Amino acid sequence: MAHEKTNLLTRSAIELAGLVRSGQISSRELVEQALQRIEANQDINAFTLVNAESALAAATAIKPGDTRPFAGVPIAIKELAHVAGERFTLGSDLTGDYISPFDDHFVRRLREAGFILLGRTNSPEFGIVPITEPRRFGPTRNPWNTSVTSGGSSGGAAAAVAAGILPLAHGSDGGGSIRIPAACCGLVGLKPSRGRISSGPSLGDSLLSTNGVITRSVADSAALLDVLAGYETGDATWAPPPEEPFAVTAARSPRRLRVAMTVASPLGTPVDPIHIQAVHDTAKLLTSLGHTVEEHMPEGMQTRDLFHAFNVVYAAGISASIEYAASLSGRAINAESVERLSWGFYEYNKSLTPAHYVAAVSRIQRQARLIISSFAPFDVLLTPSLGQRPLPIGTLDINKDWRSEFTKSGAFTPFTAIWNTTGQPAISLPLYHSADGLPIGVQFVGHPLAEGLLLSLATELEAALPWAERLARP
Repeated sequence: MAHEKTNLLTRSAIELAGLVRSGQISSRELVEQALQRIEANQDINAFTLVNAESALAAATAIKPGDTRPFAGVPIAIKELAHVAGERFTLGSDLTGDYISPFDDHFVRRLREAGFILLGRTNSPEFGIVPITEPRRFGPTRNPWNTSVTSGGSSGGAAAAVAAGILPLAHGSDGGGSIRIPAACCGLVGLKPSRGRISSGPSLGDSLLSTNGVITRSVADSAALLDVLAGYETGDATWAPPPEEPFAVTAARSPRRLRVAMTVASPLGTPVDPIHIQAVHDTAKLLTSLGHTVEEHMPEGMQTRDLFHAFNVVYAAGISASIEYAASLSGRAINAESVERLSWGFYEYNKSLTPAHYVAAVSRIQRQARLIISSFAPFDVLLTPSLGQRPLPIGTLDINKDWRSEFTKSGAFTPFTAIWNTTGQPAISLPLYHSADGLPIGVQFVGHPLAEGLLLSLATELEAALPWAERLARP
């Protein structure tokens, strides 16, 4: 069976868990191989922390017959989350080397499911931009082409999966931060509905952000949503549970769907022709599968006012993160303690009043109602995942004028943040590759709480255009 044990970590987490449960492989073998691949792929700089000893010890304790759904499978946690006993930095020098005393709820759920926590993956400072080039840890590079970005803010997570270090990795998404790196790295990236996964205990409700995973397969994304979703004690709001497990719905063929399609940037920025072509090719594929596709941009999508409101709420969240980081480390907040982009948002937020924030939230909610109402006649919406090709490392200079650089980042990713404002689920699928070998993702958006339908359609498309065998680094 030796030949069957090569490239184990490019298989699905579901398959690997089954092999560990049956005794065909051991968890320790998986962790050892993951550690070897980290060493062999240091050039991509995916990890900020590797817990080799504790991961090997935890893996050794996993025995055949363990009934937990993912017993013995290695996973990594993004730098922005709390993991008990580990350094917590938010990707910033400001936080110092603070050690977290607790797990975020989703981390506890991953442990309970049997995952082995291998370490932490790289993220931009405070998760702000759609690239991963923090001052503290340096740039994460795309395993398909190390001269370009792996995306952000879950860029380390996506790079680790694309490089075959892990079968899947934790990510979070406040404006596209799961879907963007998934598109850059040829992976599946699902942003769940607002309230589907608890943000506790460190955070309360978030209007924009949610946790999730980046995977190779749709089945893994569905199974992990079943693990992570659900109410936690003290949550102020939460999504109601699905009628059946997401994994069950994902495995069922979807009914014939009415699909809206648009390639127009919500920001009015140019869209690379290769992404436009990918959407049109996907529309043809959907039609061949029996679905109906119509060009339609939901009313309210293309408005600068919505993105101004987004920036007000976003700046408040970043400022809160900066204050939180300083409270943990005891360090002073100043222009030197954080990156210039972070400082720009912090200063911008200080120029606003509480009334500005309340007005921005109200604007987002009004606009979301308009968008979702216009969306109603359709089952899903098809768009590009990105507006541009993965950016060369260094394209966004976060030490220059923060406003212009953040505007440039919006042109790169104009299709993602809007669904954080509406709270709808959205998924990026790696359906295509360009002639130069870089992946090309397309995005599907569902009705609120309709992750099941998105996953079912994604499974159908995965069967029609399989991507699992495409490997950045065999």
